[in-house]
Amino acid sequence: MTAAISDRVTLIRHADDEAWIEGVAAEMAGLLEQDIANHGRARMLLSGGTTPAPAYQRLTEHPLEWARVEVGLADERWLSPQDHDSNAWLVRDSFLNRAEGAHFDPLVRVGQSIADCVHTANLMAEHSRPPCLVVLGMGNDGHTASLFPGSKDLPHALASTHPYAALDATGCPVAKHWHLRITLTPAGLAPIPNRLLLLRGKQKLDVLETVLASNDIEQYPVLAAINAPGNPLRVHWCA
Repeated sequence: MTAAISDRVTLIRHADDEAWIEGVAAEMAGLLEQDIANHGRARMLLSGGTTPAPAYQRLTEHPLEWARVEVGLADERWLSPQDHDSNAWLVRDSFLNRAEGAHFDPLVRVGQSIADCVHTANLMAEHSRPPCLVVLGMGNDGHTASLFPGSKDLPHALASTHPYAALDATGCPVAKHWHLRITLTPAGLAPIPNRLLLLRGKQKLDVLETVLASNDIEQYPVLAAINAPGNPLRVHWCA
């Protein structure tokens, strides 16, 4: 069932896990296919975590021209792309290893400082084809990407005019021991026409309702995705 729960958010409720996985993958495939048809190539930004991995795997079963698809990340922990706790590793394991020919741009580049990695990410974002979609998650604290409420660098990241920023999440329990991050900013979200928020469980739906009743982006940074210009945020949810 699909319903507009505000002028900024469309909620797609799926009956079960299988319907959720197929629905997310089908929407992603359709957006990529359309961009390939219109522009010859398509670019998307993916998030890590266990929630989206099954949808990434299902996406690879769609018969797209993967050599025409470029993949980037919405955020990353300050870890080597080969580290199993990195978002790069999850995307490679669940998607890239199955989508032969797809091109991947990690955010962390071994041997570079975090400042240099952010600089490179911003240069690539400014000179690459704009993404046609970004896949996001949301924590129970209202964070998305690595925009963590309460982190000392959050105001800087929210105000940045660049697509990516470094963020120190020291003091935010949900960041665990991975304090240093590279994250998409509101400026980075703004040009992306299709934003997909993947949620599972009643608690996440309750958090979303709380977020929508608020206008405090520092308390609920997921508002950066909700308030971005363009199409309403599309939330795929199942219990």
